Amino acid sequence: MKEKVQEALNKVRPYLQRDGGDVELIDVTEDGEVKVRLKGACGGCPGAQITLKQGIERVLKQEIPEVKRVTPV
Repeated sequence: MKEKVQEALNKVRPYLQRDGGDVELIDVTEDGEVKVRLKGACGGCPGAQITLKQGIERVLKQEIPEVKRVTPV
C-alpha cells in the first residue's frame, strides 16, 4: 500500500511545489493511517491543515479506499 500512497502523493506534489512546498511520506500503518511531513512553504503555512485535509487526504482517500486518515508528523 505504501507504493500506492507514494504514487497518489506524486499527483498532488506539483500543486504543493508550485507554492513553494512539498510533502514527504513518512509511514503507512496497517490501520490505514498515512503519516506525512509538509515541507518548505507548506511546513509553516497557516493553511497547512486545510491543504492536508481537503487536498492530500481527499485525493488519497479517492485513490486508495484503504486510507482512513492522513496525519502530519
